[in-house]
Amino acid sequence: MKPHLIAIDLDGTLLRDNKTISDRTLKTVKKVQEMGHHVMIATGRPYRASRIYYQQLGLNTPIVNYNGAYIHHPKDRTWGTFHSPMPLNIAKKVIDTCHKYNIRNIMAQVKDRVFLQNHDEAIMEFISFGNPKIKTGHVRENLKNDPTSILIHSREEEIDTIRKTLSEEVGDFIEHRTSGSPWNIIEIIKAGINKAVGVKKVADTYQIPRERILAFGDEDNDLEMLKFAKFGIAMGNAIDLVKEAAHDITKTNEEDGIADYLEKFFKL
Repeated sequence: MKPHLIAIDLDGTLLRDNKTISDRTLKTVKKVQEMGHHVMIATGRPYRASRIYYQQLGLNTPIVNYNGAYIHHPKDRTWGTFHSPMPLNIAKKVIDTCHKYNIRNIMAQVKDRVFLQNHDEAIMEFISFGNPKIKTGHVRENLKNDPTSILIHSREEEIDTIRKTLSEEVGDFIEHRTSGSPWNIIEIIKAGINKAVGVKKVADTYQIPRERILAFGDEDNDLEMLKFAKFGIAMGNAIDLVKEAAHDITKTNEEDGIADYLEKFFKL
């Protein structure tokens, strides 16, 4: 069988709800690599918060972080680094727009520098992977460089309204996605950037056509990636929008959905 590219989201997809990889899934992913296929991670997380899983899987491929806003090869600097930050003036418009609502928090990230509006112990635990430089205070004033991403922590009932307003006021300049419980986060990056952009760069590196690309995901930040791949697979726990767009549906992240699909697809 010719080499395939398998792009995998982390939260809600590769990872179980306790943020670990099951033994079965780990074994299956490694077996697929031994067969000569290429496995890559495509996540909304920064690299510092996904490195542990990259290492655990024994990967030697580029990785897509920040939903495509930062792409690099952790083991090969010559591959290149692709950073697509949001213009600072647009970032400030985003912050001003969100301040019209009773949001809980704002976080802007410039690669591995974090700007957090309000100190929150639960969020600090979430963002402290890799010991980034964290500055707490008024994000709009503290932010001096084009941010890689902005995260808005909102009440669940306000997410759709905030996203509608963002589309109306700055929609031509940004992409905004959601990640669900427990955080109810709106993820905002530069317009035209998504996971599929990164997956295509990696596929071109290995000269793998779309017909030999598999992608697994569960949230709306996976949509473009699943549509780009010939085999876009939604997890059993995916949102309805992702299931409707997918080529196929596998079991949930708690039921080894990735392992189950790969075992059947590659006849392991």
